[in-house]
Amino acid sequence: MRAHMAFLASDLLQGREPGTPGYDIAAAYVASQFALLGAKPAGGGGSYMQPVPLVRFGATGNPRLSVRRPGGKPVELVEGEDFSFLGWPRQPHLSMSAPLAFAGYGLVVPELGRDDFAGLNVSGKVVVVLDGAPAGFPGSASRYANPGAKRAEAGKRGAVGVIFVTSFKQDSPARVPSAAAPANLGRGVAATAPQRRSAISLRGPEGEFKSAPGTVPNLGRVDRSGAAKLLSGAPVSLEQIQAAASAPGGKMPAFALPSTLQADLRTRVVEILSANVAGMIEGSDPVLRDEVIVLGAHLDHLGMIPAVAGDMIANGALDNASGVASLLEVARLFRDARSRPRRSILLLAVTAEEQGLLGSEYFVNHPTVPKATLAANINLDMPILTYAFEDVVVIGAELSTIGPAAQRAAARIGIRVTPATRASQSLFGRSDQLNFAKAGVPAIFLRTGGGNGGAAASDTFDQTCYHRACDDLSQPIDYQAAGRFALLNYEIARELADAPERPRWNPGETFGRASSSP
Repeated sequence: MRAHMAFLASDLLQGREPGTPGYDIAAAYVASQFALLGAKPAGGGGSYMQPVPLVRFGATGNPRLSVRRPGGKPVELVEGEDFSFLGWPRQPHLSMSAPLAFAGYGLVVPELGRDDFAGLNVSGKVVVVLDGAPAGFPGSASRYANPGAKRAEAGKRGAVGVIFVTSFKQDSPARVPSAAAPANLGRGVAATAPQRRSAISLRGPEGEFKSAPGTVPNLGRVDRSGAAKLLSGAPVSLEQIQAAASAPGGKMPAFALPSTLQADLRTRVVEILSANVAGMIEGSDPVLRDEVIVLGAHLDHLGMIPAVAGDMIANGALDNASGVASLLEVARLFRDARSRPRRSILLLAVTAEEQGLLGSEYFVNHPTVPKATLAANINLDMPILTYAFEDVVVIGAELSTIGPAAQRAAARIGIRVTPATRASQSLFGRSDQLNFAKAGVPAIFLRTGGGNGGAAASDTFDQTCYHRACDDLSQPIDYQAAGRFALLNYEIARELADAPERPRWNPGETFGRASSSP
């Protein structure tokens, strides 16, 4: 574990950003390890690599947003202080003038009977919505909180643009931006937006941008100061909106605003190529080996970021060299086991997770094995390994039969499973397991738990080193804990691989509607 992390989080790789030599070196390293561990190439065409077509896009020129009330002068939003624009690849030059409306969290969840747009006419308007989801929002509905889902709902109603408010709730955690948001925004937009205005999207066969679906553009993200300018003249105060956003459920009124937004935004687009890395451990059972348990971890990180104390490399030691090292260690445990697993094990290191779960999205839409054979996904993403953990939280445990299997596996090696809180359940929509679940594949991922100082360790990492240059090997990483984390994931994968029945969604679980499994 130490050796893998030391290489993957080294300065040599310069943060493993997709489309850079550093990422390509990391991918070649993982492929070589798969070969050494006896996993067969599973990226297609006899290769470990599955090419993933991407584009890098970012704001160029001088992005401008301003708000004008009837009879008043335009109020400019200051880039890097009030808003951040990361580009809209579908339209290199986007210029518009449109009235504003506010739609709360912008959530439309049919199974919960929730429609934040109800009674609001947004046709021809720019809609302002809060990023993410409120406290108590179920993890099983996390796909509705994705920025793309919110833009799609706004588009159905005739909106011409969407602006997201981030870092707005009174109790905003360090990781307010959703998985699809640019990782560099951190707690807000002010610290890094002017220095770093780029994002990455999947590129379709006709040149379309898969992570920028629909025709409704994302006009930017605003922090509290920008929200105050956008919501000037609202029928309720900013403080009332903030209080409602922080309350369980996050319900608040939707309303038109007496203001017009003027936007002048330009985007530069460059094609790049990256790759997922896939290796297969073939199952031993003549029937069950055609079913596949996917063990996945994202290989990418943020690359080069604005310097802090002279350090501008986002090494990504815990996020997610630790997950990839765990993946390789699980592969070694399978290789050295007394018997092969009954089902096959697909080892998958994906690209562009930090840019919106893009590598896993590409894989589930272009799987290198028949999609119907995908039986389960165990995602290895950013365990906090700076303490000797005693318990784990199984995110997604309540959704499928993987939950009880994980509990049994943990008990075998003396690790407690702590029930997920509502806040931790919402993390199900924040990493690559979401794309597998959306494709109907039961999925989980593990977080090291709060016992034995884990809560403090997790808070310290989130507040000081998450998506920062200090997420490197100078942290007090406990490699014995790292090995134990890998062992636990092996035990879970082994149980799923050898069980008589493949994992299945629990009755009534909405992800199961997409499933092609029995």
